[in-house]
Amino acid sequence: MDDMGLLAAMVALILVIGAFAGVLAGLLGVGGGIVLVPAFFYAFGVLGYDGPQLMQLCLATSLATIIVTSVRSVLAHNKKGAVDWAILQGWAPGIVVGAVLGVLTATALRSDALQAIFGILAVVVGLYMALGKSSWRLGEAMPHGILRVVLSPVLGFLSVLMGIGGGSFGVPMMSLYNVPIHRAVATAAGFGVIIAVPAVIGFLITPVEIAPPLTLGSVNLVAFALVIAMTLITAPWGAALAHRMDPKPLKRVFGAFLILVALNMLRKAAGW
Repeated sequence: MDDMGLLAAMVALILVIGAFAGVLAGLLGVGGGIVLVPAFFYAFGVLGYDGPQLMQLCLATSLATIIVTSVRSVLAHNKKGAVDWAILQGWAPGIVVGAVLGVLTATALRSDALQAIFGILAVVVGLYMALGKSSWRLGEAMPHGILRVVLSPVLGFLSVLMGIGGGSFGVPMMSLYNVPIHRAVATAAGFGVIIAVPAVIGFLITPVEIAPPLTLGSVNLVAFALVIAMTLITAPWGAALAHRMDPKPLKRVFGAFLILVALNMLRKAAGW
C-alpha cells in the first residue's frame, strides 16, 4: 500500500475510533485514553507500524488528545462551580513529578513491556468498573501530608504509563475519599490537564523510529486531529444517551469488556 493509501486507511480507522471513544466518554464518564490506547495499538499495528516503540506512539497520541478534551471539560465544569481547586492545587506538584517520571520510564521501555503494564493496570480499572460500589470508602477526606506526597506522583506516573487522563484513577480515588461523584469527575478533568501537558512535552521531543505519516516526536498529528474532531461531535451523543438510560449496568459491561481487551494485550506482550 502506498503512502496515500496508508493515510486514507488510517484516517478511516481513526474516525471510527474517535467516534467510539467520544460516545463512551459521554455515556459512561470514562476517560478517552482507556479506549484510545488499545484502539490505536490495534489500528497502527494493522497498518504496519508494529515496531518496538508502538506503545509509545499510542500513549503519546492519546495524551495529546487529553489536553484538549480535559481543558474543555474543566472549563465546562468550572462554570457550574464543580471543580475543587483546593484539591487540584494541592495534588498538582506531585502529579507533575509523576508524569515526568512516567515519560522517562515509557521512553526507556520496549512496546511489549508497556503492553504488559497497560494490561495489568487496565484489568484493575476494569475490575473496579465492573465490581466497585459507590459506598466504598478509604477515608472521609482527601489525604494530606505524607500520604498525598506518595499518592500524587503515583497517580501521575501510572496515568502516563497507560496514556490516560485523570478519570480512570482520579475519580475512583476521590470517591473512595468521600468526594461527591460530580465534584470528583470535574476535578479529575483538571488532573488530566496536569498529567497530559508535561507528558506530551516530553513525548514531542522523543521520536519513534517506525511511525505513521505526520508524526511529531511520538505524537501522530493525524490521529490527534481526527480524534479531537470526532469526540467533540459524539461525546454529546453519549451524554444524551446517559440521560435516557441507566449507565451503571453499561459501565459494568464496559468494565468486563476492558478486562478482555487488557488480557488480550497481556497475551500479545507474552508472545502467545
